[in-house]
Amino acid sequence: MLSRLRVRAKQGAEAVAALLFAAMFGAFLLQVFTRYVLNAPLSWTLEFCLIAYLWTTFWCCAFLLRERDHIAFNLIYEGVPEHSRRILAIFGSLLLAVVFIAGLPGTFDFITFMAIDRTWVLQIRFDYVYSIFLVFMVVVILRALLRLKGLLGPGWRAEL
Repeated sequence: MLSRLRVRAKQGAEAVAALLFAAMFGAFLLQVFTRYVLNAPLSWTLEFCLIAYLWTTFWCCAFLLRERDHIAFNLIYEGVPEHSRRILAIFGSLLLAVVFIAGLPGTFDFITFMAIDRTWVLQIRFDYVYSIFLVFMVVVILRALLRLKGLLGPGWRAEL
């Protein structure tokens, strides 16, 4: 049941990412067409593409990429024995969770403060634009804590 729910959640996250990317790509193609074919560029498409790119990036990093899919400098990590890798992974996950937890209140304050301003063309409030970063931070914290739990449990080798 839980694995089926996890598969459905991943499919939903993939669908949202695909829709965001398709919307961004469609706006980009529309901008190219109106600028170079009609010689009458649209002002909103660039802003829309930037917002869609921001949302696509943080959405995918939060919900679709696994820990090992992210770029990492792991030369030392890969060269040490398994038990040392476990200690490094525990330290890394704990550090990540602590740093993101420490940054959460300030990030929340800044994002809510940004409600006073809007984007220049589409007039979308900036707190809506940047709210995806708060979602990203919360998911990173939860994933780091879950990884930490796995690293401290009996099946810790699966987390490496």
